[in-house]
Amino acid sequence: MRSSFLSESPCDEPHIHGYGFNPQSWLQVERGKLPKSSYSPSSIESLIKIAEPPVVPLYKPLDYVEVLSRIHEELEQSTPSERPGLYLVQSQVFRGLGEAKLRQRSLHSAWRCASTVHEKVIFGAWLRYEKRGEEIISDVLASCRKCCREFGPLDIASEMPVGNFEIFGSCETGSSSRVSSMVTFQIRDGRVTCDRCKIASLSIPFCSMLNGPFTESQLELVDLSENGISLEGMRAVSKFSSTFSLGDLPLEILLEILVFANTFCCDTLKDACDRKLASFVSSRQDAVELMALAFEEDAPVLAASCLQMLLQELPDCLTDDLVISLFLGATVQQQLIMVGQASFLLYCLLSEVAMNIDPRTETTACLSEKLVQLAVTPAQKQIAFHQLGCIRLLRKEYTEAERRFEVALSAGHVYSIAGLARIAGLQGQKALAYEKLSSVIASNLPLGWMYLERSLYSECDRKLADLDKATELDPTLTYPYMYRAASLMRKKDAKLALEEINRLLGFKLALECLELRICLYLALEDYKSAICDIHAILTLSPEYRMLEGRVAASKIGTLLGAHVELWNTAECWLQLYERWSSVDDIGSLSVIYRMLESDAAEGVLYFRQSLLLLRLNCPEAAMRSLQLARHHAATEHERLVYEGWLLYDTGHCEEALQKAEESISIQRSFEAFFLKAYVLADSGVDPSYSATVISLLEDALKCPSDRLRKGQALNNLGGVYVDCGKLDSAADCYTSALKIRHTRAHQGLARVHFLRNNREAAYEEMTKLIEKAKNNASAYEKRSEYCEREQTMTDLQTVTQLDPLRVYPYRYRAAVLMDSHKENDAITELSRAIAFKADLHLLHLRAAFHEHIGDVPSALRDCRAALSLDPNHQEMLELQKRVNSQEP
Repeated sequence: MRSSFLSESPCDEPHIHGYGFNPQSWLQVERGKLPKSSYSPSSIESLIKIAEPPVVPLYKPLDYVEVLSRIHEELEQSTPSERPGLYLVQSQVFRGLGEAKLRQRSLHSAWRCASTVHEKVIFGAWLRYEKRGEEIISDVLASCRKCCREFGPLDIASEMPVGNFEIFGSCETGSSSRVSSMVTFQIRDGRVTCDRCKIASLSIPFCSMLNGPFTESQLELVDLSENGISLEGMRAVSKFSSTFSLGDLPLEILLEILVFANTFCCDTLKDACDRKLASFVSSRQDAVELMALAFEEDAPVLAASCLQMLLQELPDCLTDDLVISLFLGATVQQQLIMVGQASFLLYCLLSEVAMNIDPRTETTACLSEKLVQLAVTPAQKQIAFHQLGCIRLLRKEYTEAERRFEVALSAGHVYSIAGLARIAGLQGQKALAYEKLSSVIASNLPLGWMYLERSLYSECDRKLADLDKATELDPTLTYPYMYRAASLMRKKDAKLALEEINRLLGFKLALECLELRICLYLALEDYKSAICDIHAILTLSPEYRMLEGRVAASKIGTLLGAHVELWNTAECWLQLYERWSSVDDIGSLSVIYRMLESDAAEGVLYFRQSLLLLRLNCPEAAMRSLQLARHHAATEHERLVYEGWLLYDTGHCEEALQKAEESISIQRSFEAFFLKAYVLADSGVDPSYSATVISLLEDALKCPSDRLRKGQALNNLGGVYVDCGKLDSAADCYTSALKIRHTRAHQGLARVHFLRNNREAAYEEMTKLIEKAKNNASAYEKRSEYCEREQTMTDLQTVTQLDPLRVYPYRYRAAVLMDSHKENDAITELSRAIAFKADLHLLHLRAAFHEHIGDVPSALRDCRAALSLDPNHQEMLELQKRVNSQEP
């Protein structure tokens, strides 16, 4: 399987057959060209190959809760200059946990509290890079007469602090009766007359030369022809000595003055010139050329401006050899000029971007080497050395990789043992690799990745036992499911193989797992199901390549297309209703993909696609679909609605409302009213908003739309009625939604039954949803609220099996154990989930349990870690305050 970390190496499509796999051969049975027969193990081997999971170049501390807690404590006690570095480490923890939003928030905190211009530039560039899929928002905000200034270019010259420069010399000379107060400078064929006293005040050398014991102090004409300054440049220097302003000068003259100022140590003049030059950086080429001058003449403002221009062009600038040479060739002194004390931050950003482009390149390795040289603190060393170890491992430079992993391990990064074990395994020392990991498991609190890694060096039952343990400790790891599914398929147990891979896909839409399921379907000649998953992959990643990167997914999709029934537009809509009503989100994605392939691209279809992607927790793909919806909008009022959703999804609620109102002013439409109602319902805390939301949803339902959207509107309207206590109206809405097959309305109707004290009816309503819905973990979770404790526990156990990322079941079970005075078991239950999911509610409850049993240090640790996830959570702040008061 292709790993997202490993770079792809596309090959020519005609050559894919040379790798031992011909997609056509799996498809020709239906054409009558090959006899139908049961699949053979050898043919499956050629199709289903499970690559070893990569050793990821991420910071993965043994106890992330402890690390987050320590960082939070240090942030509370740190000086302003220390905070950006601490937030960077915090962001690296969240990156290792796969928490993209929390990572961005840490980077935003670092940007907000940056104590220098360099830090502001670096973290601003980092956030722009992280949010590069949202560039369209600036355009949409501009249409609302609002500029998206955040993380935009800084006016470096005004942001950089001005030095406290000394004025030198005196206006009195030792022979004032004989020496004129004016001095004339000869510059080749021209002359510039200056105020001797004012020129002398520019620097110690000028003061000494014009007022001291030098010959020039007695002269009224001084020759400066050999000092690299032009007549125009000297006039500007003379004017500056009187006005301390350079005015508007061309670049060439400013460059002359900068060199001149350095030659004669004119700090004030040099600073003014440095700031003027910063405004001339308008392109990447300017930045590269002027950075060299900034290094040579020690011009930090110009250097910072050049750096900002280069970082604005990430990731593209890292494919430019001149830019790479600049960053890699910078000496310690040049780094100080370019980025002040923020060198580690800069090279951390650059090496990460380079890895995302291609982790195997020499550029990536060299940038990471720079990072290693700059690492000072234990956390920095763990991050830098482990990352470089992973890069060297990918480049098959095993000796170097081993050295780097050993340093990271000695600095405290236990996960680096995975790299050391991998190298031992590659060198034929599997027993040594197994022993290394066994030692880690024995000496630490075991984690899922430890057993996964050890499984790579064992066989048969021992291997499966380790993989099962890995899944038990961390059910989010994909490799164990994939390995077990492939093993079952080789044993000709296709049903169990599919069940195994479906366990993961039920809660985590991993592309490599979809690819494996496609291979299983191909082996079973179930082309209809295979193409459904192909469409899901292509929706999420249009350029995805399958079979170890050898063939484009779109190519296999084309081959499969000849073996599935074609639907016309009406049939597609019928199929979409069917899948939507059964809560089959992947199936719905496939139908929409077909519709977009067969018909002219329509905004409404891309919009539907974005809704499904949000349900499947794929926000980046959803944003891409919304952008396509905007691009393909058929009318102005439709385009305004999609722009409103783009703004709402990126946190711009006021502007989203503005777009909805603009759309309504052009044409009253379902989607415009629905958007306005949705944004108001989500952002309004004023109870009076409820009446407005109800009115808007009623207006929406009066407008033309399809049953899919009307079902959603009725469901939302029912929810507002429940919140207002209007249960009869809510029940009517939910019943109407169910009549048009909006299956999720069962949940709302169950809530109405429950509020009417009819618990049995609520339970039955949720049972209907469970029976209809393909993805029903949330339905089991909701049903658990309407039954007796024994059945509740059964339902919640089912939820955990279907979706181990849902935190409510762990909290409920822990609360039950706590009620039974099984405090340690309750804490263990919470810890089981916390080990693989950073969740505020789990940490909050565990902190409260620790407080209850008098374990103040553990309670305080969990409080601090939870506040790292949400620094403004009021209940958490109150608990921390209470626990702090108990600390001796």
